[in-house]
Amino acid sequence: MIASKALSHVRFCLASLVLLGTLPGAPGMANAAEGAGTLAPYFTPAARAPAKPDGDGFIRRWLILEPIAKPNRTNTVFTGSYVRKTLTAYPFPTQTSGLPRAGETVTVEGQTLAWHALDSSAFDVKLFNFAQSLSKTKYGVIFHVATVVDSPRDMEVRMAVGSNSTSMWWVNGAETAVLFNDRRMVMDDVVSRRITLKKGRNIIRGAVINGPGLSDYCVRFIDEAGRGITDLAVTTL
Repeated sequence: MIASKALSHVRFCLASLVLLGTLPGAPGMANAAEGAGTLAPYFTPAARAPAKPDGDGFIRRWLILEPIAKPNRTNTVFTGSYVRKTLTAYPFPTQTSGLPRAGETVTVEGQTLAWHALDSSAFDVKLFNFAQSLSKTKYGVIFHVATVVDSPRDMEVRMAVGSNSTSMWWVNGAETAVLFNDRRMVMDDVVSRRITLKKGRNIIRGAVINGPGLSDYCVRFIDEAGRGITDLAVTTL
């Protein structure tokens, strides 16, 4: 009888742990991990030593600004005129020279937002997970990003971009690629005209806006045959 009562008590305790989500593998455990405030496994802090694009040429090291709230219930509003007006409304990062620093903050409409220097674990930079990991607004947002590409020589290249949803991209201050309207992230969704990556330092900037749903992007430079260019050094300094 005592053994039976003890077993019943154990079963009751286990059931309570499952309901509370504190038992490993319980549904609540996943929710706790989801909001745990860690950037892993999607990102790691960027090192000081330069990185290389991955084997397909995708740039994975970026400065990412915490999201700016810009509520939109639908992505159908992302017409060319709306996107241009909205993504160039702030004096960073597209309208100034120089580069933001990791930890630097800016104030936008009363919000203090910080820049983070990160390496993406995937070829597509998962902005939704970046915001979620920092307990920031995930929907109806604008993300600004920047990085530096050091080229060993002058190169004739094209910039290939995919984003969810709409985005604009600049190389050394010149508008290079634009993605309008509601869209999913597809690699090389838009390919720019031929541009020159100058020998040495080139500053890449981007801005991504999304309403509901996930947000991410991917960027690489390709040659005339569509092959990703990998002999570049990528830094956030």
